[in-house]
Amino acid sequence: MLEEVERWLTRRSWSAADRTLDRLLLAKAARGTTVSVVLPALDEEATVGGIVSVIRRELMERAPLVDELVVIDSGSTDRTAEVAAAAGARVVHRDAILPRLPALPGKGEVLWRSLLVTSGDVVCFVDADLRRFSAEFVSGTVGPLLTDTDVQFVKAMYDRPLDESALTRSRGGPAGQGSRPAGANGQGGVAAAGQGGRVTELVARPLLNLHWPRLAGFVQPLGGEYAARRSLLERLPFPVGYGVELGLLVDALHTVGLDALGQVDVGVRLHRHQDDRALGRMAAAIYRTAQLRLSRAHLVRPELTQFDRGEDGFVPRTYSVDTEERPPMREIAEYTAGRAA
Repeated sequence: MLEEVERWLTRRSWSAADRTLDRLLLAKAARGTTVSVVLPALDEEATVGGIVSVIRRELMERAPLVDELVVIDSGSTDRTAEVAAAAGARVVHRDAILPRLPALPGKGEVLWRSLLVTSGDVVCFVDADLRRFSAEFVSGTVGPLLTDTDVQFVKAMYDRPLDESALTRSRGGPAGQGSRPAGANGQGGVAAAGQGGRVTELVARPLLNLHWPRLAGFVQPLGGEYAARRSLLERLPFPVGYGVELGLLVDALHTVGLDALGQVDVGVRLHRHQDDRALGRMAAAIYRTAQLRLSRAHLVRPELTQFDRGEDGFVPRTYSVDTEERPPMREIAEYTAGRAA
């Protein structure tokens, strides 16, 4: 690990417990900072209501940390929108945002469009499939952005077991009170029990260590829980699909530098896991995002073929790899006009 990264780990890796809620509220009021929380959602009726309820109860009603809570529904066929609204979120359909530009499928598309329907100085993204959700996923992640003016982008880090039976912790303490990741010994902050984050370990972490070694200290580079200043997000391009987390992290490094990035330990993350084929498509999109940033060239064949066993043997299935990216939001006329109003 680079010495610069070892120093960064000691200065820019925190626990959610490092900043009390009272301290965050004082810092927020002193600077007049507003906070928006965005949940991108697609068929998440089983979990989205619980997440919204926790954020509204703990961080809007009991403590006014969050000013705006928005669920962006990207075409759910279940009751995601109704459940989210009943729990207290403002629900906006992806296709109703910037209708002159037809929506593309993908999580990154939803995150990009969310900037048009939120107003917070700090924007916090939270995946809508989390179970046993804690408010520290939000308060911990936005904390450094409220207390440290030189921090621009913060990722959550956590243990990521494959299922709830693997919750034996590698360190003591309740969620959000674990130790920081180790530096030179490379142990990191990931619990030994559980093997979640397979694409992270097999694709993203090797790519980052080999090509962007200054980002090697991030425990969960692909995690869906992170927060950033709007002034940074509006300057970054957004890959429309699975590559959005890696793309934003790499581009944030190049835009504001490593010392403006940080990570916060929020405990344990439980969510729905993808099957191997979905993970393969995710890995291909992430590789594409990395390749584009390395060379700005075009792949010869931006597709991925996988195989299913059929009655007569293996059947190939070919999927397109996400290749589209949305431009920085400040280049969109509707966004700049709305911010100026």
